[in-house]
Order: sequence, then structure tokens, then C-alpha cells
Amino acid sequence: MLNFTLFDTIKIVVFFSFLRYNDKRIGDLMKVCVIGGAGYIGSHTVYELIRAGHEVVVIDNLSSGKREMVHKEAKFYFGDITDKNILDQIFAVECQKKPFDVVMHFAAKLIVPESLEQPLEYYKNNVEGVRTMLEVMVNHNIKNVVFSSTAAVYGEVGGDGICTEDAETKPINPYGETKLASEQMIKWVCKAYDMHYCIFRYFNVGGADESLEIGLDKDNITALIPRIVESTLRIKDNFTIYGTDYDTEDGTCIRDYVHVTDLAKAHILGAEYIINNRQSLLCNLGSNNGYSVQEVVNKAGKLKEFKYNYGPKRAGDPAKVIASNTKAKELLGWKPKYDLDDMLKSDYDFRKKLKNEKK
Repeated sequence: MLNFTLFDTIKIVVFFSFLRYNDKRIGDLMKVCVIGGAGYIGSHTVYELIRAGHEVVVIDNLSSGKREMVHKEAKFYFGDITDKNILDQIFAVECQKKPFDVVMHFAAKLIVPESLEQPLEYYKNNVEGVRTMLEVMVNHNIKNVVFSSTAAVYGEVGGDGICTEDAETKPINPYGETKLASEQMIKWVCKAYDMHYCIFRYFNVGGADESLEIGLDKDNITALIPRIVESTLRIKDNFTIYGTDYDTEDGTCIRDYVHVTDLAKAHILGAEYIINNRQSLLCNLGSNNGYSVQEVVNKAGKLKEFKYNYGPKRAGDPAKVIASNTKAKELLGWKPKYDLDDMLKSDYDFRKKLKNEKK
């Protein structure tokens, strides 16, 4: 026979009250809509969601992603984020069965030099797309959104170049401007409609899934790590380091790098945080360590020697930006598992696999 003291009874009541208050609650599985889930970061997030047992619906127009990068257990819809009719139809069908617990956004245009040449396209996709997504979420009473933003919202950073979340935001290119505008819109909409957001800011992403089934696979690669790896494998012409007279120790840009799998897992932790705590969150994701472009090139050369050259600065590139990850560690318990060497090696293995498959 069990004997409960008054204190035991109080503890039980408090515990179950906590569970009721958090309804979704600890350990529950989520139904997640991933917009841009066929792209690089989106597809890796889908893989991690599926591995964790969550139900995933992907919406993508395949402008930069690939259908084969979407996990076979995720449901896929072809659609553009700026097309309200399509989003409404998809949400109507899916939410009739079971409402989405959270929507994740990875559907941005993100090439800095291109944004300077095509600002109208960037505002249409990156800002109008987010506005359309939020309108559809409001219409279908979806209360949680995770937004993949960028540390480009900080622009030029003084001092040691390390950005905390309260650093001044002064983008120096249309890409960063459109992301900041989207962040602000998300905040206002969430305040008006009793919704919650998780916004992540980060810089260079690298690496591939440990299965090597997915990675960054597209024709016009501009991201630093895969572009360097392509040169090591002789897939593309010699790599060019743009700018050698920045105010850094070796004259080349310094950036923070994060493995795509670490990033994917952070987005899941962010979704769980805003659902369980019913509080919004904005934080950086990074390693807290900066590497110059020259240092990354030198590390890649240890995998396989390759030739590279130097070119002039590119418009819109700040000299040094590193994303502090202190807040993500404290609130989400997140810290990077993989380092720069892991990113280079996994991307090298993935790209070598692709090269062999295409022979």
C-alpha cells in the first residue's frame, strides 16, 4: 500500500499542472512544415526531424534545391512561398488532418553579390515571401515559426568582430537588409496575433550529412567551403581569394563557420523551446571562433593540395564577423559538435562521391 504525504501530493499536482500548462509538452512529437526543405540547410533539418520521429511536410519550388535531397519519409509539395493560393491549399489539406505545430523557413535567396545586382528579386522572394507565409499561418491559426536568418544583418562589426544578439544591425547589402526586414515583420506579426518566433542568425555553413546522402549539390556554388573543396577535386577552376587588404592579420576576411548538421539540430531545439515555453527567441548560432579565408584554404590543402589565386575585394563583404553562441548554449543547451576540419572532410567526401557517381 502506497503512503503519500501532503508534500508528495503537492509535488504531483504541481508536476501535472506543469505538463498541462506546457501542453505540447515535453517529449511530444511535432508536425513541422519546412518551407525550402529541398535546399541545403532545409534538407538537413528535414533529415534530423525525421530521425527524431517528427512528421514533416516540405514545400519547395526547387529553384535551388533538389527533389532527391528531400527525405523519403517527408511529404513533398511543389510550391513557391510567394504564391498565397498554393500555400493556402497546402495548409488547408494538411491542417485538416492535424495542424502544424511549427513552420520553418529556409526559402531565401542568399548570394550577397547577386543581391546587389538583383535587389528587386531579393525583396520579392525574401520579404514578400515571408509576408505571404505569415499571412497563411495567421489564416490557419499556426502559432510558431522558426526563421533561418543571417549574421549579415550586423554589417560591419567593430572591435573584436564578435556579434552578440544586441549588437547594432546595419546591413551593407540587400541580402542582409531583406533578412532584417523579415525579422522585424515576424516580430510585429507574432506580437499582433499571439504567435511565437525563433530567429537564428549565423554565417558560413559547411559540411554534409554523415550518411553522405545529402549535402550542398547545385550547379552554381558560391559558399566558401564547398567552393574550395571543388577546387581540391578539380571539379571547378582554381579557387580565388577575394581581397587581401582587409583589416585582419593576413588581410583576408574572417568568418564564423558552423556545420550544417549542428545547424539543423539547433532549429529543432529552437522549435521545441518556443512551443514548450511559449516564448519567442532570437539568438546567434556559431562556433565563437573566426577563421580567415586564407586559413580555410590552408586547412583544405591538407586534404589535397590545390592551386588558388587572389582577386580584388567583392562589394558588400565586411572584414570580420563572428557570431557569439553564448545565448544558444544557455537557453537551448546547444553547442557545435563538429569543427572546421569536420566540415571540410565531410564536404570533401560528399563531393567526391558525387563526382564518382557522375563518371
